[in-house]
Amino acid sequence: MVTASTMGIKDVLETSRLGIRRVDPVDLQRLRTAGAFVVDIRPERVRRREGHIPGAVVLERNVLEWRLDPTSGVAMARGPRRDQLVVIVSSEGSASSLAARDLRQIGFLRAADLVGGFRAYAAAGHPVDRQPSRVVD
Repeated sequence: MVTASTMGIKDVLETSRLGIRRVDPVDLQRLRTAGAFVVDIRPERVRRREGHIPGAVVLERNVLEWRLDPTSGVAMARGPRRDQLVVIVSSEGSASSLAARDLRQIGFLRAADLVGGFRAYAAAGHPVDRQPSRVVD
């Protein structure tokens, strides 16, 4: 049995994915068109090098919960509703699983992550922009 004191990051990641929808890159554009709110949490230096998913909102990971939670006092304008599908994008789909878990804890029960992250999305030939659609500090 794994306990908190013996959990490694792989255990934490596996546990964080319990109950979280994992979105396949092939479905991302359709879901965004249907109203999903896509958030890119990759570091700025990585985004500058790799590009951006069209329509995704860029939010640094360290402010994610603060900018999305409408009760935080510093929530972003035109953010997602708590009942809306929010798809988190990281580089390879690990940090996004942890972020989606954390969003669920503050009431975003449809928080999801992108399987394989941005790199899987780009490798599958989906459109990539050089500039972000929207950046929220």
